[in-house]
Amino acid sequence: MDISRRGFRLQPSEFAKFGTALLLARYISSFSPKFRDLKSIAFAGLIMGIPLVLIMLQPDAGSALVFLAFMFPMYREGLSGYFLLIFLGMIVLFVADFLVPMQILIPTILVIGGIFVYQNKRKQKVMFSAIIVTIVAIAYLFVVKLAYEKVLKQHQRTRIELILGLKMDPKGVGYNVIQSKIAIGSGQLTGRGFLQGTQTKYGYVPAQSTDFIFSTIGEEWGFVGCSVVIGLFLFLLLRLINLAERQRSTFSRVYGYCVASILFFHVFINIGMAIGIVPVIGIPLPFISYGGHRFGVLQYCCLYSLSSTQIEWALSKAYENR
Repeated sequence: MDISRRGFRLQPSEFAKFGTALLLARYISSFSPKFRDLKSIAFAGLIMGIPLVLIMLQPDAGSALVFLAFMFPMYREGLSGYFLLIFLGMIVLFVADFLVPMQILIPTILVIGGIFVYQNKRKQKVMFSAIIVTIVAIAYLFVVKLAYEKVLKQHQRTRIELILGLKMDPKGVGYNVIQSKIAIGSGQLTGRGFLQGTQTKYGYVPAQSTDFIFSTIGEEWGFVGCSVVIGLFLFLLLRLINLAERQRSTFSRVYGYCVASILFFHVFINIGMAIGIVPVIGIPLPFISYGGHRFGVLQYCCLYSLSSTQIEWALSKAYENR
């Protein structure tokens, strides 16, 4: 949802990311949850789940999915790695639900679950967990089908089908990605030169100043330019993580990880959209894509994180030297 007044454009979901990061950091620093019990996991999930659902209802699936990035700070603070494996398993099942017929997929899950139950038949707790996971996995397949047919809009369904290779639409929804990949490929090693790209200069790539800004970089500056941009983002991410790890305050550490996770999600999804490995969901490239409200909020998040961690580090050094 955008708020536009006399040329001023504001997107509340961008502020929601900043607020959720602060609230999650506050919760973890105040209550010191180890994320080993259901109560702490559920409460943290509620913090990031409420804005996710509200934004999804707008609907704005792209901005909503960014909130999944807050799982990484939770993992740093003690969330079991099994939850990340479950998350990856959900992605695998999601893809398999489209590529593999139900008549094959469901028996395969039952066989794998049955083998795991048989091997752990003397461990009742593990065996019971395996049965629950098998049932949930099968139910998840039907939920995916239902959400795909009843919740997602036609253009969103088409984009998923294009990514999975189930459909070709070079003159419709797939046009943007095809032109973006052509532009990046034509840049070759060093690019065509500043403002010399034919795909971007003559408008063959739609949204080249926002969602597909990376295609402009690839065509004009080539592989070298793309590597430099990715390298700069990687340096910023590592810098944020390094500063977060050096903090004495739990709040500062968690907030630093939240900002790094949001930044990573934006960069990965935007570049992935441009090269055609993820669906087009309208995620801009931080600090590069056109859009003042997005740039301003994310810039403030990063600067706030860097400045607060630097101040705390300086104070701790001063205290040690007393």
